[in-house]
Amino acid sequence: MSNVTRTFDVLTNAEENYNHDIALAVKRNGKWETFSTEEYRQNADIVSLGLLALGLGKGDKVAIVTDNRPEWNFLETGISQIGCVQVTVYPSISETEYRHILSHSESKLLFVATEELYHKLKPVFDDTENVQELYSIDKIEGVKNWKEVQELGKSKESELRPLLKKRRDEVTPEDLSTLIYTSGTTGLSKGVMLTHNNIISNVKLADDFIQYLHPGDRALSFLPLSHILERTGNYLWQYHGLKIYYAETIETIGDDMRDIKANTFITVPRVFEKVYDKIVNKGRELKGIKKSLFFWALEVGDKFDPNPANRSAFYNFKLSIANKLIFSKWREALGGELKGVIAGGAALQPRLARVFWAAKIFVQEGYGLTETSPLVSANNVYHPYVRFGWVGYIPKSIQVKIADDGEILVKGENVMKGYYKDPEKTSQAIDKEGWFHTGDIGEVDDQRMLRITDRKKEMFKLSGGKYVAPQQVENTFKESMFIEQIMVVGENEKHTAALIVPDFKFLGDWCKIHHIAVNDNKEMIGNPDVVARYEKEVEKYNKDLNKVMQIKKFKLVCEDWTPENGFLSPTQKLKRKVILANYKNLLNEIYEKNS
Repeated sequence: MSNVTRTFDVLTNAEENYNHDIALAVKRNGKWETFSTEEYRQNADIVSLGLLALGLGKGDKVAIVTDNRPEWNFLETGISQIGCVQVTVYPSISETEYRHILSHSESKLLFVATEELYHKLKPVFDDTENVQELYSIDKIEGVKNWKEVQELGKSKESELRPLLKKRRDEVTPEDLSTLIYTSGTTGLSKGVMLTHNNIISNVKLADDFIQYLHPGDRALSFLPLSHILERTGNYLWQYHGLKIYYAETIETIGDDMRDIKANTFITVPRVFEKVYDKIVNKGRELKGIKKSLFFWALEVGDKFDPNPANRSAFYNFKLSIANKLIFSKWREALGGELKGVIAGGAALQPRLARVFWAAKIFVQEGYGLTETSPLVSANNVYHPYVRFGWVGYIPKSIQVKIADDGEILVKGENVMKGYYKDPEKTSQAIDKEGWFHTGDIGEVDDQRMLRITDRKKEMFKLSGGKYVAPQQVENTFKESMFIEQIMVVGENEKHTAALIVPDFKFLGDWCKIHHIAVNDNKEMIGNPDVVARYEKEVEKYNKDLNKVMQIKKFKLVCEDWTPENGFLSPTQKLKRKVILANYKNLLNEIYEKNS
């Protein structure tokens, strides 16, 4: 497969080696719609022909704002194989961000998926001179449809086919494939320039980590394709010969997984935590011996070690019983054929990985950034290249070193070309020796295994001069069943503190069991017995931390933090400044200040 050097070569490779009846599928209105490899090719080519008929030249930018669907593949391949550049845009960002991205990228065309997105982006389109046309993917009355581009391509096919071949042949691995605007947690996003080689070099090294998957296996896709992890994963599934099924919505993941008997999916920890919580909540509803067995199996799973030499015969015996009686039902609930899950984008709780491995489902945590296409390291599926709480093995083709201040530096074919139209920020990120500065703090051992300890920018100093690594503290506390989300605070203050979003489903059940009458979330977090229970929980997890990092005070808050309410970035990272500003009064109470 060495002839795969550009992103659109994955389709040619699929035609030559796999040629599936179902290459891509999507669930719409409760029914699966499927496309063969041949239909995928036809759709992508007539998109290319249509774009050529519209006069698009090499290097021209085309923006797509869509949920996950096969049309993304048709458009993306159609754009890239004529040397144009796809500008990938999250469907859940603000109007200010849309204006910035469409204008800054100099996009000439804009494709939007749904009527809702059309109404959101129409005013931006009207005000952005460089965007010449706006097309919808769903049919909307009075709006130009993407199929018009295809029809135009079909009508000029005989005259434009030779030009399509010529343009395809002219695309080099070093040409720009995409501009991905990183959401960031502060300021306007930066356009990360990734070449075909950046992405394809990453696909090829990632392929070594998924050898347990086989051509014809089924991947469920639901993480936004504007997220570099899902995007590179999409090419990886195609390169490896998998069939890609797009979930109907984020809410239908469980049903869709069971429907197709998914073998794998890519996720961020937050989504995976919810899958786990649903399973545990079902366990809590059991009665008597069934409930006891469920939580006994959880305890067995919590002690799982990926090194077979560290598991005693007696442990393996208990594990086989746990698998037969309990974990087999977990696998059934997830479709019955799930082999492995890839997790990235944020730190994964080690206990989650441990218990799913015990249940015969590989959970592979990895590490990377949009700027590194994204993979820098990943856990494999065999000892010694899997370690819970670490982000895995660094492939030989990627260089990693730890700077004097602990920052992780990366060099390799996967490192971006730079930030679009921003040489200053590019030179801040990539030094003169070609090392990309990740902004993350970590360590590498002699087996090339990498561990992240914190974000360089997020570490803060207490007034006494001691440093606190908030992510480390947050990850420790997120092990608690009582805690859904947490943000650690304390910059320039006397001690470390936290804002905590409870797991309201779990807490509600706890209140019922303890006969605590509450009507809503607000009443729940104000109840003295609830607060006392959280004090106990904080005390328990503080024991795992050094004194400086221990949480001395906390406040419970009653709303979830989401990208929609602006407290999380589209990639589920805490927007710390936004959260700090929003809860200023609570922070004043914690630190006993007058507001």
